[in-house]
Amino acid sequence: MRLLSVNLGRPATVPYTDHPRGITGIDKRPADGPVRIAAPGPYGASGVAGDTVCDTRHHGGEHQAVYAVAREDLDDWERELGRPLRAGVFGENLTTVGLDVSGALIGEHWRIGGGPLLEVTSGRIPCRTFQGHLGEKQWVRRFTRAAAPGAYLRVIEPGEVRAGDPVEVVHRPGHEVTVALQFRAVTTERALLPRLLAAGDALHPVALAKARAYVEASRAVPRGPAPGAPAVPSPALHRTEAR
Repeated sequence: MRLLSVNLGRPATVPYTDHPRGITGIDKRPADGPVRIAAPGPYGASGVAGDTVCDTRHHGGEHQAVYAVAREDLDDWERELGRPLRAGVFGENLTTVGLDVSGALIGEHWRIGGGPLLEVTSGRIPCRTFQGHLGEKQWVRRFTRAAAPGAYLRVIEPGEVRAGDPVEVVHRPGHEVTVALQFRAVTTERALLPRLLAAGDALHPVALAKARAYVEASRAVPRGPAPGAPAVPSPALHRTEAR
């Protein structure tokens, strides 16, 4: 397992983004040398030095400091789309080889080379900018259906990375909440949301809040008697019989 490339984005003006100024940093390109990764703080910056996050409403920050995509997933999309897809084209900071990124567990820890320690938090939700960048019709729907979103990571320990560095999974939590499952739960299969609670605070706070809200709402829904069960008399009827 290793890094194929470390990718950086520069601001560009495009017609397909919801950013108020029409700019995006989604078109990331491989860096030539070492790149420092550090925690960006909670408010919308990238954790990758030299990378630009333009739409800080939806990207960047502590829980989305770094975005990783498996080269194997890009290869699958190349075959489906019938076109080459270079590293960084999905807007990912890290393009990996030999690592099942969407199959990673929420809370899993990756050590890259002798540098940073990263923690998996969630999958990437596709947006209009992503669709416009690729120029593929119904891309958001197709990407969602595939449920191989790549992983956002938070930075536990900072350090430098470069293409070719090994990626080692140094911790796997004791639950079964993968990035792919989390993604399906918050997009197309809401019945999976209660299962996300097993990941605890390692989960992206937005996904964790959705899971908790779903569970609370489920508890609040009144349930009728089981099929075949005798009807329960009302309190008023009990009072009448007591007289």
